[in-house]
Amino acid sequence: MQILIAEDDELILKTIEHKLKKEGYKVVLTRNGKEAISKIETEDIDLIITDIMMPFASGLEIISAVRKSKNAETPMIILSSLGQEDVVVEAFNLGANDFMVKPFSPIELSVRVKKLLK
Repeated sequence: MQILIAEDDELILKTIEHKLKKEGYKVVLTRNGKEAISKIETEDIDLIITDIMMPFASGLEIISAVRKSKNAETPMIILSSLGQEDVVVEAFNLGANDFMVKPFSPIELSVRVKKLLK
């Protein structure tokens, strides 16, 4: 199983990468929305974890791009420190499967990943 992580905060990116690799997943790292959309179009991705606020393209734009692509069924977990209800609602309306507010527990993230990949 291959998971794409789209996160511009290097510490969070590395934390998620470490936890998921330890769980046995292959990980594709991207540090901005444009790079994430490009990788989603060219790689075989089983799940996407994306931040909302990122350079070049937001997490909401990533959700929208994925849902309109050949990977339309790929599950997505959205991460955000915003915690704003309107952003959460918009993410779900665009097709997000799950939402976690930063800071979050890597263990909880792992449980949510496993649930979506069943």
